[in-house]
Amino acid sequence: MLTEIGTDLGRIKITKEVVAMVAGNAATECYGLVGMASRSVQDGIAELLGRESLSRGVVIDSSGDSLEIELYIIVEYGVNIPEVARNVVEKVRYTMETMLGLKVGRININVQGVRVATAK
Repeated sequence: MLTEIGTDLGRIKITKEVVAMVAGNAATECYGLVGMASRSVQDGIAELLGRESLSRGVVIDSSGDSLEIELYIIVEYGVNIPEVARNVVEKVRYTMETMLGLKVGRININVQGVRVATAK
């Protein structure tokens, strides 16, 4: 369990899996991001994860007073990678703080690959 919030009506427990899913979903809404990648890249091949497994490309560390989030992403060919990473950081931080009420200390972006669009 990551955090627990007490209210007059009871307690709300938020797990790391929920936080990872929300972070992965927020990241994939950013322009230039093709999708989330697997955390372990074997033989230099990044595996593009489907929408059902967004949390597999996210690592959450809640050891301190704020969250540390690590995202593994695949970007689209031809985009400005630092700008895409900056947009992902801003979107994920905003989503975590507004949707879940959690303070985010650091967000690390790991670009695992670049995908070239296929000609139609």
